Amino acid sequence: MLPPDFITYTSALFGDTRWQQYLNAFNEEPPVSIRLNPFKQPDSPLSHRAPCVSEESTVPWSRNAYYLSERPNFTLDPLLHAGAYYVQEASSMFLDHVLNSQLSTLNSQLILDLCAAPGGKSTLLRAALPDDALLYSNEPDRRRANILMENMQKQGHPNVIVTNNYPRDYQKSGLLFDMILCDVPCSGEGMFRKDEKTISEWSIDNVLKCQQLQRSIISDIWHCLKPGGILIYSTCTFNTRENEENIQWILDNYDAEVLTIPVSPDWHITGSLLTGFNYPVYRFIPGITKGEGLFMCVLQKRAGEQEGSHYSPRVSEVVHYSNHPSHQGGAGGRLSILHDGRSLTPTIKGKKTIPAHAEALSVSTPRDKYPRVELSLDDALRYLRHEALTLPSSTPRGYVIVTYADIPLGFVNNIGTRANNLYPKEWKIRNL
Repeated sequence: MLPPDFITYTSALFGDTRWQQYLNAFNEEPPVSIRLNPFKQPDSPLSHRAPCVSEESTVPWSRNAYYLSERPNFTLDPLLHAGAYYVQEASSMFLDHVLNSQLSTLNSQLILDLCAAPGGKSTLLRAALPDDALLYSNEPDRRRANILMENMQKQGHPNVIVTNNYPRDYQKSGLLFDMILCDVPCSGEGMFRKDEKTISEWSIDNVLKCQQLQRSIISDIWHCLKPGGILIYSTCTFNTRENEENIQWILDNYDAEVLTIPVSPDWHITGSLLTGFNYPVYRFIPGITKGEGLFMCVLQKRAGEQEGSHYSPRVSEVVHYSNHPSHQGGAGGRLSILHDGRSLTPTIKGKKTIPAHAEALSVSTPRDKYPRVELSLDDALRYLRHEALTLPSSTPRGYVIVTYADIPLGFVNNIGTRANNLYPKEWKIRNL
């Protein structure tokens, strides 16, 4: 049951027709959608890259994205674990259309996804960016940051650094970004249809707390945006307090302008719902658009004198900064690095050097660097359960990459009679 205060506020905000369309959506199954990874087997037929995909079921505002006719058991599909595709809510993929509209006019060398877990928007960002751009994918919560790290490793692009920091740590770091995505924590009204827990946690007090937290995040990170840079503000909630009112607050406090993103009327995107606020914003409402709730606004920092002593390092300098031992603490200008796709450090155990699991998943690893063995579906699932495998007798001893549909799943150490499984234990799937 929807909270009474939510009904009173949101029904007035939406108006009678829109509110009824929204309520009708609760009687429908939420759509299931995925986005293919363009870095892994891009020339393979759709049926080889993901389950239940049809050429006719494209998500119109995103490249490589499809609605599925049914929800398969994703856990038992090795292609998901190999990073061949990502299960992502369709409305959030509107980010791809925004990027496609803006990147041609932006010097997009250094990008930050500030609140990135579990990784849907970061994997989309990395797929849309120029190949030589560097993406910082950050999550303040340590547990969620480890999930983010797993998903970014599975995507396989080397130009990704995963960090576990608060926005103020980035402010202290001195880094300047061409684009910052702020998919800020919110009251989650847009997820009511899919997640009943968000309903039980909702209150007006929580909406107001989220509004203040969102403003604090913008205050901490605004100075990390280059003059002329783009800030993408998004939530998965409906109310104007966390959306239009926060955009107005940014305009009142910072030298910014709102950019217009061209959209098709067929997408049924809702604009501003705040009286007197006429800037272009993009709101997805279940029952009207085919997806869950989303709000997005694109702002540009006006060109002018940069405040403070921040500098704009070259990409090579940024990588050096990230790998330096003194930059691992998460305070005083240091960033806590969980994964650097450009520096895949192996594990040393005694006299043995065990390759980093991310090296098997990385699209930059030369195909002939390690022997490869293709697994059947049953063996691939055994591998993902962290069970031992027996490989063909002709397989060389030592470290071997095992694949499914010719896409790497990870390493084994082939000792002849069996192959020791090196899949990360914390990633293994449970028996289902």
